[in-house]
Amino acid sequence: MNLRKLWPKSLLARTLWFTLLAVFLAQMIATIIWYGQSKQRDIAGLESASASMANMFASTVTFFQSLPLEYRHIVLDQLRNMGGTRFFVSFNEEEIRIDPIPDSLMKTTAVRVFEDVLHEKLPRLDVIRVEFSRPETLHVLKNDILLSDLPRSWAHYTLSLEPLNPPILVVQLELAENEWLYIAALLPAPYVSLKDEFITSQQVLFMVFITTLLLLFTFFMIRRQTRPLKRLAYAANAMSFDIYQPPLKEEGASELVTATRAFNRMQLRVRRYIDDREHLFSSISHDLKTPITRLRLRAELIDDEAKIEKFNRDLDELEMMVKGALQTVKDTDLHENLTEVDVNELLHSIAERHNRGHVKVHLPDTPIAPLMGKPLALKRCFSNLIDNGVKYGHEVHLIIKDEKSSLILIIKDNGPGIPEKMLEAVFEPYVRLAKDDEGHGLGMGIARNIIHAHGGDMAIHNAVDGGLEVKVFIPRLMKEE
Repeated sequence: MNLRKLWPKSLLARTLWFTLLAVFLAQMIATIIWYGQSKQRDIAGLESASASMANMFASTVTFFQSLPLEYRHIVLDQLRNMGGTRFFVSFNEEEIRIDPIPDSLMKTTAVRVFEDVLHEKLPRLDVIRVEFSRPETLHVLKNDILLSDLPRSWAHYTLSLEPLNPPILVVQLELAENEWLYIAALLPAPYVSLKDEFITSQQVLFMVFITTLLLLFTFFMIRRQTRPLKRLAYAANAMSFDIYQPPLKEEGASELVTATRAFNRMQLRVRRYIDDREHLFSSISHDLKTPITRLRLRAELIDDEAKIEKFNRDLDELEMMVKGALQTVKDTDLHENLTEVDVNELLHSIAERHNRGHVKVHLPDTPIAPLMGKPLALKRCFSNLIDNGVKYGHEVHLIIKDEKSSLILIIKDNGPGIPEKMLEAVFEPYVRLAKDDEGHGLGMGIARNIIHAHGGDMAIHNAVDGGLEVKVFIPRLMKEE
């Protein structure tokens, strides 16, 4: 999987991702610190509660040890008939098998404290077993009797805490041979469940709520700040199509205001440069026509016919260059307004001129979405390319690749192609490979200038199976939001 494709491209998406990552890391760091501190407090509290409870267990053991053997069961029966006490106590002839719960830090701490205190308070007892068991698997009285088999008044009110059903602490002490004292109880709150959670569900909900609020706030803030930036990008793209765009409104952050102001100034300077260039060409063409006409009249006064012919040939060449320069400026005119261009209809109209009687231009059936551009300029561009293909390659095949962000048009003819060293030179003014007198060698340069004015590019190469391929790439103008 290519991770670059998954990486967000817009400033808004990247900001939201970085914000989410920062919030997640901050919450994790805060949670780890909080967990460490709270866990220390919980362990200290559990140790204190376990020590207090172990002392009570030791007092209970001492009390029953002080009773005569025949009175111990009488006292236990009285306690059970009264509803029991905080502890479930029984005397058994064997050690009861306990199914332990999984080990955890809280469990290990409680067991360790109970064992230490009981060994300290009851030094005469060598065997002391401390373990935790689930209520549903707890064995009492005998190894074949479960807690659920006893009358509810005997132990359920002491050892059950529905619906939590926390683990039950079981302490077994060997008082004598075949005489075991069995004590079961629940730990006091808030340690009754022995939970060792890194993060609670309430904390997760709180983190999700805070993160959502922060992301929403960041989304609206960044979207508001990037709106002028999007308008700037749209205007910069549109300027390549039409230099006469209205100035942008200067708004947003100070950096965006500065960038917008610089863009407006740049657009004004480029517009003045284009106007000055057109005025210059108009002036040059006007000023050159008069002396050329005057020289033609004076050439007629020359008596030598050979000199007259040479003189007129030079004047024809000079006049052709002036007309070619004017045609270049006219055909790449930037004053045409942008509009939606139906490329299908445009190409069909060009093909009809060549397909009368015999099909020379083959168009695909691929539908093409409308393209924002200058219709007359694009028609000049495609006409030049298709006309050249029909003229020098006899037949033309068009291949269309209509993508969401661009339009790719490949024009392939059946001609002899172009020498490799001349592939780039044909775009230069007045460079012609054909030997006829038709044209001025400006068509390819004009076509590429039009494509450049639309923000695209054009390239030519000789096809492997013969003929020339002209590849035109035109990006689709993004819409302003």
